[in-house]
Amino acid sequence: METKEKIMSTSNGMNAKIYSVEGKETGSVELPAAVFGVAWNADLVHDVVLAMQGNSRAGTAHTKDRSEVSGGGKKPWKQKGTGRARHGSTRSPIWVGGGVAHGPRSEKDYSVKLNRKVKAKALATVLSKKHEDGEVIFLDGVSFSEPKTAVAKTIVKALATGSGKADLATKRKNAAVVILPKRDLAIEKSFRNFGNIEVVMAKDINPVELLTYKYVVVTAPTAALEVLTARVASVTATK
Repeated sequence: METKEKIMSTSNGMNAKIYSVEGKETGSVELPAAVFGVAWNADLVHDVVLAMQGNSRAGTAHTKDRSEVSGGGKKPWKQKGTGRARHGSTRSPIWVGGGVAHGPRSEKDYSVKLNRKVKAKALATVLSKKHEDGEVIFLDGVSFSEPKTAVAKTIVKALATGSGKADLATKRKNAAVVILPKRDLAIEKSFRNFGNIEVVMAKDINPVELLTYKYVVVTAPTAALEVLTARVASVTATK
């Protein structure tokens, strides 16, 4: 009895269709509630996305202040008697070639500390919202002996038709992110020439990438879901 209750609490009775590379429905997959059954939390997702964007910011923009620009060692003209305004150095920000006032400085740190559980909860929250909006597609049987962009294009078109998501094949920017359970160079190179599709491994996917692209295509669903479930294992699913 305990085992049955544990399985029900894990799956929450959620299922999703699985499509083949020909765009045909081949079965269904049971979705873990910890990954796809989490209630939407806009504040949490907003905070995590801003933190991740800040952490990825290089902060290389740098302007020189008046102490860093060259020249200006001599007073431009005497203090009194010229009829002109008083100036002490040509390095002043109001002079051409002078320092910059209040400009960006490279020593500024934009990084924000993110707790592991917060990141995991945000990932599950976004995946759950994507699934609720019908933007998660499960694809099985993807295999390339060698990179073939033409074959990848055929798969995308077939999947768009079979799943009823026509804009998956027509959307010019940020159409989909393809999640792989593990590294597969042939698949990555096959989709690399598409400017509207990104390929990411399940262990590396994050909320920013999920929100950047409209659709989420999960390949090899069973293996990919195992990786995603392990990443959010510490988060209790709520609905």
